[in-house]
Amino acid sequence: MEYITSTLGNLLQQTAFLNLTGGNLIMIGVACVFLYLAIKKGFEPLLLVPIAFGMLLVNIYPDIMEEGGLLHYFFMLDEWSILPSLIFMGVGAMTDFGPLIANPKSFLLGAAAQFGIYTAYFMAIFMGFNDKAAAAISIIGGADGPTSIFLAGKLGQTGLMGPIAVAAYSYMALVPIIQPPIMKMMTTEKERRIKMEQLRPVSKLEKILFPIIVTIVVCMILPTTAPLVGMLMLGNLFKESGVVGQLAETASNAMMYIVVILLGTSVGATTSAEAFLNWDTIKIVILGLIAFAVGTAAGVFFGKLMCKATGGKVNPLIGSAGVSAVPMAARVSQKVGSEADPTNFLLMHAMGPNVAGVIGTAVAAGTFMAIFGVK
Repeated sequence: MEYITSTLGNLLQQTAFLNLTGGNLIMIGVACVFLYLAIKKGFEPLLLVPIAFGMLLVNIYPDIMEEGGLLHYFFMLDEWSILPSLIFMGVGAMTDFGPLIANPKSFLLGAAAQFGIYTAYFMAIFMGFNDKAAAAISIIGGADGPTSIFLAGKLGQTGLMGPIAVAAYSYMALVPIIQPPIMKMMTTEKERRIKMEQLRPVSKLEKILFPIIVTIVVCMILPTTAPLVGMLMLGNLFKESGVVGQLAETASNAMMYIVVILLGTSVGATTSAEAFLNWDTIKIVILGLIAFAVGTAAGVFFGKLMCKATGGKVNPLIGSAGVSAVPMAARVSQKVGSEADPTNFLLMHAMGPNVAGVIGTAVAAGTFMAIFGVK
C-alpha cells in the first residue's frame, strides 16, 4: 500500500498542475488568443502558430527551455543570429525587386518609414532602458521580426529577446488593423484616389545586377549589415540569375519553412511568465506600437510631400508600405486605395517602398551595431 501511495504521489508531483502559477495561466491564455487569431482570423498564421505554441509549451513545461531542453538548442540558433539571417535569404528568394528598380524614388519612402525606429530609440532611453536595450527595442518599429531578433542577440539583450520578438511579430500580424486608421487620418479622399502611372518594364540584367550592386555599396559603407543584407541579396540572386533554380526553390520553400518553425517556437518559448509578465515587457509593447505607428505616419507624410513635388502623380498611401512587413504592408496600401476607388491598383507601386523598407531596417540595425562597436 505504501508503495502504491508513494508511486501515485511521485506521479502527481511530476504533473504540471501542482507547479502552475497564476502567471503561467495568464500566458497560456495569451497563447490561446494568439492561436485563435492565427487559425480563425488568419493573422500571419505561419508566424503566430509556432510562436503561440512555443509560448504554450514553456508555460506548461519550463524545463523545455533549460539547458538540455529541446527548445533551448533552437533558441541558441537565434542568439547566434543564424536563423534571422537564413530568414532573410528566404525572403530574398521570394522577393521581386522590380518595382523598386523601376521606381528608385521608393527608396526615399522606405527610408522615411524608418523614422519610427529612431523615435522609439530615444523614447526607450527616456523610459529607463540602457542604450543597447533601447536600440534593440526600437527595431520593432520596422515591423521586422528577424531583424529585431538579430539585433537583440548581437547587442547582448537576450533577456529582452522574447518580448521584443513577440511584439515585433504581433505588430507584423496586426498590420491590417493598425495601419489603415493612420493612413486614412493623414490623407484626403482625393489623395487616396490618385492613380499612378504603370511602372516601366525592368530587364533581366537589371534584376541580376541589383543584388550585387546593393551588396557592394551597402556592405562597404556598413559592413555590419552583411549578415542580413548579404543573405537577402544572395537569396534574390538565386531567384533572378535563373541558373540555380534548385537553390532558389529550396531557400524560398523548404528551408524557409523549417527556419520559421525553429525560430517561431523558440521565440515563443522565451515568453515564460517570469520573463514576460513585468513592467519592462509592457513598456516594450507600448514602445513597439509607437514606433510602428510613427513609422507608418512618417512614410505617409513623405508620400504626401512626393505627391506635391510630382504634381499629384504619387499616391501617399504607398508610403505606409515603407515598413518592412513584406508583402502585408503593400497589400494594406492596395486595400485602402481600392476602398476609395475600386479601379485603383497600387500593389506594385507599394511593393517598391515595401522592399526598400526591408533594406532600410537592416541598415538601421547595422547602424546601431556600428555605433556600439559590435561586429
